Amino acid sequence: MPGFEFFGDEERKEVNDVLETGILMRYGFDGPRKGIWKSKELEAAICSRFGVQHAQLTSSGTAALTTAMAALGIGAGDEVIMPAFTFVASFEAVLSMGAIPVLVDIDTSLTLAPEAVKAAITPKTKCVMPVHMCGSMADLDALKAICAEHHLILLEDACQSIGGTYKGKALGTIGDAGTFSFDFVKTITCGEGGVVMTNNKEVYTMSDAFTDHGHDHLGVDRGADLHPFLGYNFRISELHAAVGLAQIKKLDNFLELQKRNNQILRSYLEQVPGISFRTVPDPQGDSYSFLTWFLPTQAQTETVIEAMKAAGILAGNFYWYANNWHYIRKWDHLKTAKSLYALSDDQKNAIVKLQNTVFEKSDAIMSKCISTAISLTWTEAQVHEKGASFLAVLKGAIS
Repeated sequence: MPGFEFFGDEERKEVNDVLETGILMRYGFDGPRKGIWKSKELEAAICSRFGVQHAQLTSSGTAALTTAMAALGIGAGDEVIMPAFTFVASFEAVLSMGAIPVLVDIDTSLTLAPEAVKAAITPKTKCVMPVHMCGSMADLDALKAICAEHHLILLEDACQSIGGTYKGKALGTIGDAGTFSFDFVKTITCGEGGVVMTNNKEVYTMSDAFTDHGHDHLGVDRGADLHPFLGYNFRISELHAAVGLAQIKKLDNFLELQKRNNQILRSYLEQVPGISFRTVPDPQGDSYSFLTWFLPTQAQTETVIEAMKAAGILAGNFYWYANNWHYIRKWDHLKTAKSLYALSDDQKNAIVKLQNTVFEKSDAIMSKCISTAISLTWTEAQVHEKGASFLAVLKGAIS
């Protein structure tokens, strides 16, 4: 990862198709666009590649999550259970719907701990939202069982796991709905963009309208469309869709390179006593975009981080425990309810409680965790060189 590492003639060709017509908007202008419908093409390609019945493109992964929640009927006062390790967009989308993010512990998969989900369910719980972080997946069998038992919605935030699978099914296509992000640093990129995927036609129909001001898109005259409900402008542009159309055709190559580079690098880390690796509920389904590994203690992890920095090899290695954007420990703006718009009292009360909530199990995991991003551009020789450098630093730091 990410797809921008392999940006080339294919992307330029698709974008130039759009530029030659001058029609950058995904809807309308049927004549002047001369049959060029990149958004429609990409949605069809997503359905085909990931084995899902419906796909609705959006302007971002955040917009995709927001759209999916709206289409699934998640709104004011509803509680959405989500992991304490995710990207801030996950809880931003929940709050934008008037719903309440309920953050719970993760396990060594770096995703939702099923037992923590069970313990967090209340009469207000509407949805469980696993976030498939760093290319791998949550225990979806366990989460599906919990949702079935308690009549809850399962919404997959698969924004960081494009190409990953669980028991043969693409991540993001297993729950009631799922989302990808196509931003600049995702496995495949549109520059900016996202998608809602679902096998439920009603959820798709509502997503289609919600992303375009409520247009029902049933007529041939866009100006005469009816508006059965409120919507917003979460449309993707034809230029962004064009980039994604080229990128999705390269996905299998990206995944192959990620797997090769990930496994070579892991072979070096496996030589260091005490290092362990994240739990992958379905090892065959890992997208291999990150290699996530654990040191025995927090002190050793911090020592290794400093040693990697001193050796000039820290770039691309993430110590999430100290990261501003991905772990609850640094989300002061959430805990203090700092918002430019008014949050409901229920929202404010719920998130201010996070100031005094202890995520002991998650802290124990994240404080010893390093994730290494896997580049698509590394040659085999470069991966071996990187592995040897890691090995030398690790042996010197924790011997």
